Amino acid sequence: MEEKNFKSETKQEVLFNGLTLNGFLALFLILAGLGIGGYWAYLGIAYAHNVSVAGSILLIAASLFCQKGLVRQEPNEARVMMFFGSYKGTFKKVGFYWVNPFINTKKLSLRARNLDAEPIKVNDKQGNPVMIGLVLVWKLSDTYKAMFEIDAQTMANTTQVGNNVNLIMKAFENFVKIQSDAALRQTAGQYAYDANESDDAMTLRGGGEEINRQLEAKLDERLAMAGIEIVEARINYLAYAPEIAAVMLRRQQADAIIAAREKIVEGAVSMVKMAIDKIAENDVVELDDDKKAAMVSNLMVVLCGEDNAQPVVNTGTLNM
Repeated sequence: MEEKNFKSETKQEVLFNGLTLNGFLALFLILAGLGIGGYWAYLGIAYAHNVSVAGSILLIAASLFCQKGLVRQEPNEARVMMFFGSYKGTFKKVGFYWVNPFINTKKLSLRARNLDAEPIKVNDKQGNPVMIGLVLVWKLSDTYKAMFEIDAQTMANTTQVGNNVNLIMKAFENFVKIQSDAALRQTAGQYAYDANESDDAMTLRGGGEEINRQLEAKLDERLAMAGIEIVEARINYLAYAPEIAAVMLRRQQADAIIAAREKIVEGAVSMVKMAIDKIAENDVVELDDDKKAAMVSNLMVVLCGEDNAQPVVNTGTLNM
């Protein structure tokens, strides 16, 4: 197992160090060869010289074959160079060059690509179905692993990928999408959507950057074998599945109401205690236990009630 992990983390890409020429110089030589070959062919036909005709045909054929070695490469592009099935390195020079025409090249893009995955339904740690989606930025970092560690021919939605760079990169996009779904399911299954009152554990809704870091680490583990580097990965959509969304919304509302009521009662008790203490301290009126109980009841109703209090003035105890 350790040997397998070591191989997946080691960069196996090497730079191509074979013969390369300036593309414009090579193009000039090719055109010159075609011109000389055509002139020889004209002379051979004019003077009925079969050797000249044969030599001109060979020169023209060689010039046309050498034209296959012309490559034009833009920034953040690479070509995997293979000589009769043997990996000779990765060509990353930017510009116009000529290489050995017997070398087969496969063009790859090293530019960053974006994946906005559609939300998928998964079960969280408590078994509740949730909808979760991610946005992912990735790019190729090891062209050797990308071409030879995974089978790009079977990952694209076509029977044959060949050397078409668009089909090759489409194959990698499909591979990234499948692995990102698997990593997202694995991450979501380790945490609850939301915490209970007595549970302070990390949750999908409250985990934030820590959840994103764990998701990125799981993606790195899965995509390293394909030479793919994760630039950024984060959860961009999180909600309960439709079948339980209404129930969970009522639960959240009930939790919010209970928390608010607890705060209101806590404040009301402190205010009632302060009122009784102030009355006794300033000797406003002497209250026995029954009157204190009545006062506490009335104040709690006023402070905790949702409707505005309607005061009642009692004048029946006044003696004329």
